[in-house]
Amino acid sequence: MLIYLICLLILGLPVMTMEFSVGRAARTSPLYMYQKLEKPGHKWGIFGIVSLIGNITLMAFYTVVCGWLIYYFVKFLTGQNQSFGFTQMIQNPSVNVSYLLVTVIVAFLILSFDLQGGLERITKYMMTSLLVLMLVLAVHSLTLSGAADGLKFYLVPDFSKINGSVIVGAMNQAFFTLSVGMGGMAIFGSYIDKKRSLMGESVTIILLDTLVAVLAGIIMFPACFTYGLEVNAGPSLLFDTMADVFNHMAGGRIWGTLFFLFMVFAALSTVLGVCENILAMIRELTGWSRKKGCIVCGAGIFVLALTTALGYSVLHFQPFAAGTAWLDFWDFIVSNNVLPLGSLVLALFCCNSFGWGWENFVQEANTGHGLNVKAWMKPVFRFVVPIAIAFIYIYGMATFAWR
Repeated sequence: MLIYLICLLILGLPVMTMEFSVGRAARTSPLYMYQKLEKPGHKWGIFGIVSLIGNITLMAFYTVVCGWLIYYFVKFLTGQNQSFGFTQMIQNPSVNVSYLLVTVIVAFLILSFDLQGGLERITKYMMTSLLVLMLVLAVHSLTLSGAADGLKFYLVPDFSKINGSVIVGAMNQAFFTLSVGMGGMAIFGSYIDKKRSLMGESVTIILLDTLVAVLAGIIMFPACFTYGLEVNAGPSLLFDTMADVFNHMAGGRIWGTLFFLFMVFAALSTVLGVCENILAMIRELTGWSRKKGCIVCGAGIFVLALTTALGYSVLHFQPFAAGTAWLDFWDFIVSNNVLPLGSLVLALFCCNSFGWGWENFVQEANTGHGLNVKAWMKPVFRFVVPIAIAFIYIYGMATFAWR
């Protein structure tokens, strides 16, 4: 947790501020944002294609995860929350394909009719409700018999376990939770009013993100130590742990239904945001109408995501060490490559004369009221951030568990 917070502060905050700035200055899709701001004769525009590839790759597994959340919501809603588990779910082809299809159809129907604005307004209320519910669940977890052990495991640093791999994982997780490095935040940046400075916006988002992450840990780790669950990484930690928490609570079916409903809206808002990026970029490349773009993009994402949906049952594929599957392959491309390398490109582009340039970046970032990028931060943004990202990335590739 400590290393993750350091990565958020030293790497995540500068990169998010830079991506917001590029997005607000360019006011175009990630496909052409570099091209619009680059100096004549430069070739930064190629990184727009990388953003498109990254967004598509993310949907190759995130749509499946959204489907899993819908499945858990349905199970709790219908009172079947005692008769299923995460491993059982992912090994069921019909369940995975069905709920993947539901996710893709719902997302692209909303996008085809341009209804995402209304959904965003509903999602804001849902996210507020989710935060309140998480606060309630965190208080409940503090009353469990394993709370002390769980909190010690979660919050007390064990410096003997901090190594290069932990730092690599913390950096990749920081970039993933903030969605920086492949154009997603640039799109949001293009909608930020010029009355607000962009570092202030970045700080607000990072604080909220950190609050949610801390609450999630306070909910899960005491439950793991109380109910004898294995403390491991990956989706099973969320799904199995939260299901056990609700199954041991009074009125757990209702709490579980609400929790997974709110999580569905959170995941669906991400799916909509990323798919809107993909749709915008594809339409810019092809000139297609919105409806044609939705049909083609929806079908393409569904077919690609079938690899993840069927990766634990029919389409067996071990890309790396034993136990890995298609989800790990797609996640490796996004989390271990596109996000850190995309963040490195942003740092080089914004802070050097061969890119957009420091003066242009600072002028855009500091436009409006709020926290500003200070002159003393230039060495951090220009040297510390790209060097740290490059070093950690290279170390991560060299030590990755390929087999």
